[in-house]
Amino acid sequence: MHRPMNVDANPDDAVRGAARGDSPVPLSVLDLAPVGAEITPTDALNTTTELARAAERWGYHRFWVAEHHGMPGIASSAPAVVIAHLAAATSTLRVGSGGVMLPNHAPLVVAEQFGTLQALHPGRIDLGIGRAPGTDQATARALRRTTGALSADDFPQQLGELMAFLRGEFPIDHPYADVHSVPNGAVPPIWLLGSSGFSAQVAGALGLPFAFAHHFASQNTLPALDLYRESFEPSEVLDKPYALIGVQAIAADTDEEALRLARPIALSMLRLRRGNPGRMPSPEEAAAYPYDEMESAFVRSWLADAVHGSPETVRAELDELRERTQVDELMITANVYDRKAKLRSFELISQEYRLN
Repeated sequence: MHRPMNVDANPDDAVRGAARGDSPVPLSVLDLAPVGAEITPTDALNTTTELARAAERWGYHRFWVAEHHGMPGIASSAPAVVIAHLAAATSTLRVGSGGVMLPNHAPLVVAEQFGTLQALHPGRIDLGIGRAPGTDQATARALRRTTGALSADDFPQQLGELMAFLRGEFPIDHPYADVHSVPNGAVPPIWLLGSSGFSAQVAGALGLPFAFAHHFASQNTLPALDLYRESFEPSEVLDKPYALIGVQAIAADTDEEALRLARPIALSMLRLRRGNPGRMPSPEEAAAYPYDEMESAFVRSWLADAVHGSPETVRAELDELRERTQVDELMITANVYDRKAKLRSFELISQEYRLN
């Protein structure tokens, strides 16, 4: 398998992390730095940093942060900044974006940011790319500084420009042929993220690894994975498909306690779907919320798709999900309100799988 000279020396190694302990596949972490009524953005980002350090000790493979804008309950609006901080706070953990929403940014800016991160932390940076804005239309226009129509249809062209900037591979007659992304050199592994079939097909056609948002689009998981595998073409990066899925997984000492921790996340998602995002509710707020019949049905459905329970329960459900999807990696997210309970959840899962 041939690789361009300026691609990361071992992209397969970076993507195909070896499973540790009793886990059949690598386990990783996705974090959004949730902000609550009594949790400031500083508190949230400090918890994210503490979790990254602990995830490294506990044996998780990679740690990603997501880009969201205009959401008072999420502090990870600037992934490149947070990634730089987390990578500096750890030493072996892979750190990356889950993801950078490419339509919000000029491809050259993303190439420079992640080229810088790769230069600062060689071989530890992942660049996950999404095609949705991750925000409302007005905020997206403010990010892009344009009054033009907002569409994800330009995503393939933007992605092509980003990859060309990172690799220095523009054709000689391209308008950007003389434009150089600096610093350049080794290219961080590029992942495509998605919650439908479009990104799955693009990832497959380009031979890139694919990350699917099972944690909020579970009805599309199997069809999207099938599309990715069917459309996959070997590339300089991968000789066969590599897919991970994001999974909402909350562990506690008992099934009942895990359910109590999961309910605020369900309420937060309900508010988001209603177009009223806010700060992460506490377990007490979630318990006192006056759900109507439709809201109760939504919460029941969300909880049915989430993995929550004792460590043994979580392991059984994660193993079943992995077997059903045949993915190469599981990426766990758990926006638990309480800092100690959140850390404890990831620790219990690592202990159950004996990741160390």
